[in-house]
Amino acid sequence: MLNAVWSEELSGSEAAEVLELLTAANEVDGRPELPSNGALPGEFTGGAHLLARVDGEPDLVGYAHLDLGGDSFGRTVAELIVRPDHRRRGLGAELTEAVVARAGVRENPDTLRVWSHGDHPGAAKLAERTGFARARELLVMHVDVPSAGWPEPVLPDGVRLRAFVPGQDEEAMVAVNARAFDWHPEQGALTVAEVRETEGEDWFDPAGFFLAEDVEGTVLGFHWTKVHPPNPRRFGGEPVGEVYVVGVAPGAQGGGLGKALTTAGLRHLAARGLGQVILYVEGDNAAAVAVYERLGFSRSEVDVQYGR
Repeated sequence: MLNAVWSEELSGSEAAEVLELLTAANEVDGRPELPSNGALPGEFTGGAHLLARVDGEPDLVGYAHLDLGGDSFGRTVAELIVRPDHRRRGLGAELTEAVVARAGVRENPDTLRVWSHGDHPGAAKLAERTGFARARELLVMHVDVPSAGWPEPVLPDGVRLRAFVPGQDEEAMVAVNARAFDWHPEQGALTVAEVRETEGEDWFDPAGFFLAEDVEGTVLGFHWTKVHPPNPRRFGGEPVGEVYVVGVAPGAQGGGLGKALTTAGLRHLAARGLGQVILYVEGDNAAAVAVYERLGFSRSEVDVQYGR
């Protein structure tokens, strides 16, 4: 019998159990991505946590996280994971129904979204059985760094690039981000506090965080890059760079600044000796997908959100 209990704050021992379960899933699925500092991934902090056990067994067999704050459109967002050696026993369906009940969305089902990272076939079957359908696709695009690298970025007249300065540039960057991504379920809600918190993570590198500004010093856009450590289940087990976020203020769009920022970041990642670069882009953003394809990127993976 499944024994599932909700908690809005994990104890130290519970967090360790969740991390052990996530590690077991990562070893099979390559997901979720796990920080190198031994902490839980950021998407599993805060909110509500569902810890599931089978009577008579000591280890967690399932875990779900519910983001009670929701996305930018007020949808509650959930993630759920079944321990690999306990899958195909109906536990996923039980966890899903527990998430639906906790989210309180039976009367308004479109206010809940559930992630399937890597478009796992088991998640697709579970979604069909529990009344969910694909509602959003987030593409992972990939490129091998060309031997000749990428060309120098061509900036619009009167625009220059510089590196982000921690403690100075957070507010200007977040203001541009909010305007550039006012349509996006997650990115547009980025806060100054979240940027400052990220600055403390081991992967943060201001040298790979480019700002574009005009002659008066007004920030017009940015490209935030990231480097992922090797993951044996993804991209050949090699470290990989990421076009983490590229944002351009609406008034500066259409003049080639986005491409210039993207190219500057790609050149930085190549200079670090990385052989591969990835990025995430909304599957229905045809214009952005076309830009990245012209830079050599191709579709590699897809993350799916399911909704009822």
